Amino acid sequence: MTFRRALPGAHQKEPAVAEIRAEMVANVWRVLVSEGDHVADGDTLVILESMKMEIPILAETSGVVSKLHVAEGDVVQEDELIAVID
Repeated sequence: MTFRRALPGAHQKEPAVAEIRAEMVANVWRVLVSEGDHVADGDTLVILESMKMEIPILAETSGVVSKLHVAEGDVVQEDELIAVID
């Protein structure tokens, strides 16, 4: 999973946004959160499956899942956006 944080400028008062992205091509086996859910750092958001291995995708920051870009059964590509946490 690649974690990217867009930091607000000094004059902005918006919180940081975390984009959770896939590290590899995989199937979305299970989605454990919904948009609007509060998550803590380390919570499992999604479980991917690749080559019979289960790969948990974890929140790397606390916040609210503002957008979920995958559903169970989807296939994600490397660097594809999985979720956004505000």
